Amino acid sequence: MEQQQQIIGLASDHAGFQLKQFVKQYLEEKGMAYHDYGTYTEDSCDYSDFGHALARGIEQGEVYPGIAICGSGEGINMTLNKHQQIRAGLCWIPEIAHLIRQHNNANVLVMPGRFIDNEMARRIMDEFFQTDFEGGRHQKRIDKIPV
Repeated sequence: MEQQQQIIGLASDHAGFQLKQFVKQYLEEKGMAYHDYGTYTEDSCDYSDFGHALARGIEQGEVYPGIAICGSGEGINMTLNKHQQIRAGLCWIPEIAHLIRQHNNANVLVMPGRFIDNEMARRIMDEFFQTDFEGGRHQKRIDKIPV
């Protein structure tokens, strides 16, 4: 049986748009498919609209995992984590990306568009995609997250 290619979900607001354009380039270089839930311009917009769209895409099995970006990363991260099936983690250094995958089985990587450059984003994404969930004691903790 042939394994279906993973499709990465993307979302940003206007403040994360430029970094999201770099993320697309990174994914294309790696041969990874993606679906962009918006925004598609630098015009002012609301991060929550695009965060909810990405979360629904993950919940419905259209994409996995996701990458989301807003100015600080905080607003879109808060939006994503309102969804019961989403475990989004805000990362500004690769070590945090490693831990959100290894210990929290994060299904969305969130980055702060106004606070990291493209090279740091590349290092963060490399770590996120190369790290597996450790399971074990961490799974029981994850099981306690939904309310």
